[in-house]
Amino acid sequence: MKPFKHPYLNSIFAEIYIIFVVSLIHLIGQSDTPDKFFDPVAALSLFVLSASIMGYLFLGEPIQLYLNGEKKEAVSFFAKTVLGFAVITLIIFIIVRFWR
Repeated sequence: MKPFKHPYLNSIFAEIYIIFVVSLIHLIGQSDTPDKFFDPVAALSLFVLSASIMGYLFLGEPIQLYLNGEKKEAVSFFAKTVLGFAVITLIIFIIVRFWR
């Protein structure tokens, strides 16, 4: 399957897909739940948006470096990004644990 060449259409189709998945979940799931229909749509949309932004932040530059033939720099850039994020995450967990 060839991907669409228009980024805005891709984002619209992504949202349509999310609504389809949520509709399917609601049809299969229990009908007496207090959740509103758009609650899971909003949650999945936020997840996809977050994954897209994180994918760009973590992989954008390494992919460009890799495609330009700078493979070691690409791996190093990606590893440094992940390591930096891991350190920040660890600091946040330490703060959450002891900040009382």
